Amino acid sequence: MQFSELGLSADIQRAVAEQGYDTPTPIQQQAIPAVLAGHDLMATAQTGTGKTAGFTLPILQRLTAGANDRLSRVARTPRVLVLTPTRELAIQVEESVRTYGKHLPINSLAVFGGVGINPQIAGLRRGVDILVATPGRLLDHVQQKTVDLGSIEIFVLDEADRMLDMGFIRDIRKIIALLPKQRQNLLFSATFSPEIRELAGGLLHQPVSVDVAPRNTAAETVAQRVIECNREQKKDLLKHLFETRSLHQVLVFARTKHGADALARALDKAGIKAAAIHGDKSQGARTRVLGEFKEGKLAALVATDIAARGIDIDALPYVINYELPNVPEDYVHRIGRTGRAGMEGEAISLVCHDERPQLKDIEKLIKRNLERVVIEGFEPAAHAAPRPPQPPRGGRSAQPARAPAKAAKKPGGPQQHRSGSRHR
Repeated sequence: MQFSELGLSADIQRAVAEQGYDTPTPIQQQAIPAVLAGHDLMATAQTGTGKTAGFTLPILQRLTAGANDRLSRVARTPRVLVLTPTRELAIQVEESVRTYGKHLPINSLAVFGGVGINPQIAGLRRGVDILVATPGRLLDHVQQKTVDLGSIEIFVLDEADRMLDMGFIRDIRKIIALLPKQRQNLLFSATFSPEIRELAGGLLHQPVSVDVAPRNTAAETVAQRVIECNREQKKDLLKHLFETRSLHQVLVFARTKHGADALARALDKAGIKAAAIHGDKSQGARTRVLGEFKEGKLAALVATDIAARGIDIDALPYVINYELPNVPEDYVHRIGRTGRAGMEGEAISLVCHDERPQLKDIEKLIKRNLERVVIEGFEPAAHAAPRPPQPPRGGRSAQPARAPAKAAKKPGGPQQHRSGSRHR
């Protein structure tokens, strides 16, 4: 199937072709006709499947195809609301709207925390067709009466599972209550837990279901390998991989913010241009670092799980798990950063004795045994060395392995809710 067969306007097809695309991904083939037909949609799709274009393209078509297009209406209130869990994802979705709508008379705006609200207020006053927002900042605008959601025709809830993980359910329900009862609803989620299904049940009306990413299935286009090593060898092994394999544009995952900062400094000191991205960084710093990584100015971007959610980079070749996550589902999200939209990628996990239980859980989840590799000069010892004592860090643990998986998730949820919505 080609994009020309999906019923999109010539202007939209031209914008798609200018990005080098001619064949829609599976989710686009299924979602675009359903959205064009006006159906509600419940889509299971991980990042990297082309889901953003899967809703952006038909929404642009619907806004400009009818008698109620922007040129004929007087009101300048938003007609489409896209709700995202993070500011990075909000920025990327709005960029996608501008990219595919470049030949259309459509205005879009992203609103999120961490930056001044006044420029966003000015943008809303000028008039917006498609509003992309994080929940906390959107409610700030609602409270200040700088946005009117009474004319929303299409509501998109993107990455609904991460929304719930980050504690946004109450804000989501507040926002839904402000929308017109007659509207089209599109819900996207990488997984569909009972909580997500409950939310979908109250939001969607006779939805079309699209499932292109079976639950917790790791991307088949990603080559996944485990390099076994000792805990104390990891930094030197990581440097060795960069030097011997000429790695570039690598997304490296660390468990903690402190660990991400320390690892980025160590790589930088070794001559490997690196930076860290996490919730403690200001919005300006995060945007700058992400831009440098996309442009190839950084060889490595060291990220925590929540900070990496929403990082959308075409043709990202490598993901390295410097530390395995405590929650096995997060492994699937991590490696989904590469091997996107049918392209090949590689995910490498550096695994020490302490992390073997997490590795076992991951393999059970993805229903496959990962290939083990040992690098000469970095062979693991037969038995794990005792973990050295760690001094306390003012109440913030740098030893995630000592906490159970559920406890490790708690600090990230409310903190990200505060920093990712209202204040950052």
